[in-house]
Amino acid sequence: MRILVTGGAGFIGSAVVRHIINNTQDSVVNVDKLTYAGNLESLVSIEKNPKYAFEQVDICDAVELERVFKQHKPDAVMHLAAESHVDRSITGPSDFIQTNIVGTYTLLEATRAYWNQLSDEARKTFRFHHISTDEVYGDLPHPDEVQSAEQLTLFTETTSYAPSSPYSASKASSDHLVRAWLRTYGLPIIVTNCSNNYGPYHFPEKLIPLVILNALEGKPLPIYGKGDQIRDWLYVEDHARALYKVVSEGTVGETYNIGGHNEKQNLEVVQTICQILNKLVPSELSYENQITYVTDRPGHDRRYAIDSSKMQRELGWSPVETFETGLKKTIEWYLANQEWCQHVQDGSYQRERLGVEETK
Repeated sequence: MRILVTGGAGFIGSAVVRHIINNTQDSVVNVDKLTYAGNLESLVSIEKNPKYAFEQVDICDAVELERVFKQHKPDAVMHLAAESHVDRSITGPSDFIQTNIVGTYTLLEATRAYWNQLSDEARKTFRFHHISTDEVYGDLPHPDEVQSAEQLTLFTETTSYAPSSPYSASKASSDHLVRAWLRTYGLPIIVTNCSNNYGPYHFPEKLIPLVILNALEGKPLPIYGKGDQIRDWLYVEDHARALYKVVSEGTVGETYNIGGHNEKQNLEVVQTICQILNKLVPSELSYENQITYVTDRPGHDRRYAIDSSKMQRELGWSPVETFETGLKKTIEWYLANQEWCQHVQDGSYQRERLGVEETK
């Protein structure tokens, strides 16, 4: 297949691109606007591979999308391009509405126009795979709110939507659009909803890389509220394998939940990072002394947890990494790639790569 990946310079997108190029016979067309969270340095290892092509295109640009489809003639679309940071969505929701809703609509229409002119055989095998989040479901009962473990339910593919933040509401909207394009137009779509990802090449505003880098720099390690919010953590390379399974073997019209089987409280995550760093990069005081509690985020969901048994049952996928093995790999990667961290934060590699002069 030739797969068009939107957001392929982002955290999850770049993992998907690297997985496809390194582990399959398929080729990739990476369509990315290159916002602050998109970084071509995450793709250096495969950027010269003849199976890889890059297009700096905004998914809200219908004219450019039409050109990309005509030029590259993809057999499938994997749509990962999105604004994804909850805190940013609270302080500035407009970008999330534009990219996640309008952008998805624009991409759907460009895809539909392209799909309609394919041969009957090509139309049958074409796939539009929309990658979404478990945050669209809202939150689940927390252990301190229930009387028995049986009440600690999980998100399934049929869980009702109840988004809490502008980010999750915009992703829920995009999910509904994608399913409507199947129902109304017959576009062959598949939807996946994943739990919290972590791993190499993660932009340093997210919890795990932020804590790693702040710890090394002697900065505070911020914890919202009491730190008792629970998330299911999924190693990004496990997620990339799952997404490729879905686009290549999944059933049209189906939804697949993808989780890591690792429910952890945020405070426990931060403490575990500190304990690993204490061994790998010892300092005079334990890194846990840098933990700082800050005012909780508005509308903060208390617990997410994914039931990914459908993925295992129907597509034979399950995560390889435990939270312990994945977190250790992640921390070791950040320790070995301080230059990448600096480049992604100051944008220097991106400017040099694209020939953009730095403004004073």
